Amino acid sequence: MSASPSAIGGIAAPGALAASQRHVRAIVADSGTSFYWGMRLLPAIKREAMFAIYAFCREVDDIADSDASPAAKRAGLASWRAEVEALYAGRPSRPTSLALAAPIERFDLPRAELDAMIDGMEMDAEAMRAPPMATLERYCRCVAGAVGVLSVRVFGAQASDRAAGAVALGDALQLTNILRDLAEDASFGRLYLPRELLDRHGIGGDDPARVLRDPGLPAVCRELAARAAERFDAADRWLAREERRLVRPALIMRGVYRRTLERLVAGDWRQLDPPIRLGRAERLWVVIRHGLL
Repeated sequence: MSASPSAIGGIAAPGALAASQRHVRAIVADSGTSFYWGMRLLPAIKREAMFAIYAFCREVDDIADSDASPAAKRAGLASWRAEVEALYAGRPSRPTSLALAAPIERFDLPRAELDAMIDGMEMDAEAMRAPPMATLERYCRCVAGAVGVLSVRVFGAQASDRAAGAVALGDALQLTNILRDLAEDASFGRLYLPRELLDRHGIGGDDPARVLRDPGLPAVCRELAARAAERFDAADRWLAREERRLVRPALIMRGVYRRTLERLVAGDWRQLDPPIRLGRAERLWVVIRHGLL
């Protein structure tokens, strides 16, 4: 459920609120993500809301990606889950929570989506290896779909299928991340490629390093890339029904990641490290194209 205005409104002194907003801005700016440039196009109130959402996601993700033991990761994520509960009860205590308080009230952000993000980070904390497709779908819904659902509320998107469209875009972005970051994920002991596709192309076991050396890997990746492309197409149908100015940040993310997927497919996963990334000039072109036209 979402918080009521009486639960969250007016909980932070101006100085504390300003400090919390500086905190989340710094997290976004330091991340080097394409997300930053997309969010810069938003009006100030919406931009601050998106920075707070991103900072929350970054902080819980950092717990899952840390060198701590699985038990310590679970404890850290449980602490954040308790903080989310306190936030929706009007008692935030962390800078990022304070920054989230006003956006939760203003844009009616559902607590279930913040909890879903933590659910996804708990899956990461256990270092997934060759999950069933259904588990991968659930993971994408948690770590990317949740961000999409929160984001479209902030953007003010109006299409009747906005939530489904945002989830489709989240799926596409996350699958592209997975296909791009195979080597990096393997260094964390993770392998997100689904068991069904590995079996279909004759790859047994779930050791990340061994799977990445298998000659059947490109065929697996091509099939997962086709799934990502289908999700991009579904997102495009939604975006076409929205007023362009309301979804410019989503269009920018879509542009950067779809081009990245196209580069991955063209390279056919012949080289996994360093991962394929768009250059600064190309990313800037995407921002200009979708931000100004």
